[in-house]
Amino acid sequence: MRRRSVIKWICAICAVILIAGTAVFLADYFNFIPKEYYSAGDFGIETVHSSVDYNKNGVDDYTDIMLGARLDALNKPVYDPSYFEGGYPPDDAGVCTDVIWRAFREAGYNFKDMVDSDIRDNTEIYPRVEGKPDPNIDFRRVPNLMVFFERYAVSLTLDPYEINEWQPGDIVTFGTTHIAVISDRRNRKGIPHIIHNSSLPNYEEDGLTMWRNGGISGHFRFDASRLDESDLIRWE
Repeated sequence: MRRRSVIKWICAICAVILIAGTAVFLADYFNFIPKEYYSAGDFGIETVHSSVDYNKNGVDDYTDIMLGARLDALNKPVYDPSYFEGGYPPDDAGVCTDVIWRAFREAGYNFKDMVDSDIRDNTEIYPRVEGKPDPNIDFRRVPNLMVFFERYAVSLTLDPYEINEWQPGDIVTFGTTHIAVISDRRNRKGIPHIIHNSSLPNYEEDGLTMWRNGGISGHFRFDASRLDESDLIRWE
């Protein structure tokens, strides 16, 4: 009887250890446990800065884009894929694509109007324009943003382990369903963190190699010189 009781206690302890270990593993995997992060300089990587300061605030475009994404992350907008008349969701709501226009707003660009203008002039090449352009939603579709960046940004490596090639303010897409901005923070291997809205609690995290939505499908660095001056629309 006593032997059976001891076995039960051992089994119970093993179950608790297993559950606790699994919980810790999952918490670490999904970045619920804070981790130390590093800078580019820790790996001898020189940070690339844009030659353009579109809003003339003394900060280059790439840095502004990254900081704009971080501001959105700090605001922690609730994940809301609703259709909004006028296009823009309220500041406390949004999805992954809303991180992008808010990031570009920090650099002085009216990203929505720029995308809408290109869609209007080149509707046939945009895959998520259904029937006719809809400015209320087209700029919030990842496949549409992929086309826009393929046209007006420099396409770069898809290999996250080529750490020198990933810079703050770069844009990364995963499959055709998710998009994020590259942070200036890196993990212990030098792989950069991403800033995004995925409906999970962490908005800036070590997720470049974790995010599995079709894998990394695009890596872009916006280049304002690829657009005519008339196509660059300021945020008013």
